[in-house]
Amino acid sequence: MACAFLNIELQAVANWAERNGLPYAGYVDLAGKPEVYALLHECVNQVNTDLAREANLAGSQIRRFLVLHKELDADDDELTRTRKVRRGFVAEKYAPLVSALFDGAQHCKIETQVKFEDGRTGVIGADINIRDVALVPPGEQKRAA
Repeated sequence: MACAFLNIELQAVANWAERNGLPYAGYVDLAGKPEVYALLHECVNQVNTDLAREANLAGSQIRRFLVLHKELDADDDELTRTRKVRRGFVAEKYAPLVSALFDGAQHCKIETQVKFEDGRTGVIGADINIRDVALVPPGEQKRAA
């Protein structure tokens, strides 16, 4: 079963939120907004539709996703300096979220240690929603809702 952690691009989603009159208080708040989840759900549906068009890729459709409460960051050892995800480290650090994606949970609480630019460390917590996504039958196109 394919599941996904999604990160929002703060500037792009913040611009979208402002154009749509959606107030927010920072990355954590914006990433958890139902409207942002709805926007990303549409994007995941489009990805699944595109995958369904190719018979050999149809089984790779995303079944569940979540929006991570913080950006993956090289300073937190989640990315290399060339911005590649350190998959093993991320899987270990976010193990409760990985488990929640695969065990059918609808949300998961997590606290994550982060490093600030000035060298201090802190903790960011969130109750992260997890969304199920309908699969598109192979060879079919999902109709717009």
